[in-house]
Amino acid sequence: MYFQTRILFVSFIATVILSIFIIPILRKLRVGQIERDDGPKSHFKKEGTPTMGGVIIALGIIIGTIGGFIYYLSREPEIGYAMLPLLLMTIGFGVIGFIDDFKKLVLKDTKGLKPKQKMLGLLIISVAYVIYLVSVAGVGTETLIPFLGQYFELPIWVYIPFATFVLLAMTNAVNLTDGVDGLSTSISAIMATCLTVIAIILDVKEIIVFGSIIVGACLGFLIFNLNTAKVFMGDTGALLLGGVLSAMALYLRMPFILLIIGIIPVLETVSVMLQVIYFKKTGGKRLFKMAPLHHHFELSGWKENKVVGVFCVITLMMSVIGLYSI
Repeated sequence: MYFQTRILFVSFIATVILSIFIIPILRKLRVGQIERDDGPKSHFKKEGTPTMGGVIIALGIIIGTIGGFIYYLSREPEIGYAMLPLLLMTIGFGVIGFIDDFKKLVLKDTKGLKPKQKMLGLLIISVAYVIYLVSVAGVGTETLIPFLGQYFELPIWVYIPFATFVLLAMTNAVNLTDGVDGLSTSISAIMATCLTVIAIILDVKEIIVFGSIIVGACLGFLIFNLNTAKVFMGDTGALLLGGVLSAMALYLRMPFILLIIGIIPVLETVSVMLQVIYFKKTGGKRLFKMAPLHHHFELSGWKENKVVGVFCVITLMMSVIGLYSI
């Protein structure tokens, strides 16, 4: 565990240093946040805050992974090589988000990537990763059912679309959660910590190391992302984090645990779905004051820090339950 602790600090320090240099560059490029007109009034002051900060998280993860790869290359090379597909998948999701952010913020194309284009890109990366898990990594199609303590082997024709759905759903859920200073980053850090602890229990060394790197990068970015945020992650970071969390869960054969430890992203997604359905069924009435869910609480009088604090406590407690469920 000594090396895992060191690599966490490496990615943390790298992310902090990168933030110090990259945030001013983003500010000069004027890639600022664009707030919704119908959003909470407290968010209007965020207009212009540098976004696309997910680039910083991605670079921190790359630096940490390179360090881990070099360390294990002469000791246990199979662990180092096992981390590379995880890194490629993570960066792949981040690249899709970066293209979307770049079109919207730099090229001033307010629509960004077309939904079909974004979904196609995420779908290709997801399917490629799932095929890697089944065909190369030897993870197989076994899936743990929480609390039962039993693994069920799914038919390959069921597992591939199911695992692909998990990846796509989680990236979308984390993206929806990214609407309050520090919320998505802190939630992701807690979830990544939980998955890393599970990897320690199961002795899955590549996930222990990679999870430590993810936690370090999130914490480093969080210093600049907490209220009042100096930078936002944008789709670049949200898609990246959603992708890596679901990828780790699938590698551990525990995709269903995301329903427990990822309760906040799940509720955020459900709130949007319910809002849309209720709006259509009632001819324009709203179930929530605003969706996703964090905005509802803001408009109910909660300060941003309270939203983040409460949601983090819930995630932490659900992570404890998640650990118990295995």
